[in-house]
Amino acid sequence: MRLAIDQKEVEVEWEENDSVKALALLSKETLSIAMHRYGGFEQTGPIGASIVSNDVEMDVVPGDIVLYNGNAISVFFQPSAWSYTKLGHIQESQEKLIELLDTESVRFVLKGETK
Repeated sequence: MRLAIDQKEVEVEWEENDSVKALALLSKETLSIAMHRYGGFEQTGPIGASIVSNDVEMDVVPGDIVLYNGNAISVFFQPSAWSYTKLGHIQESQEKLIELLDTESVRFVLKGETK
């Protein structure tokens, strides 16, 4: 699965779990997600459907992509902690993540299936 943030493709290391498989099916053609900054540490937005989740309490680090409440994606540019299902991790520096994500809103575009 490929991820672009405001038309800039980023490298993601995806988890191997049922949530990622379900997200890959949703993005088989293209899944565009309007994201908004929340709490000064993440971008979050609805995926338009509910998918399987396995939430656990976790500490997230900049670059982590998680499923929240089974129907929203959050990606972090600052550390945080809550109950999520981990989906993947963006392979960029925190400085680059802040540049990409510390703005009022961004558009995530997911395309294609995982292996």
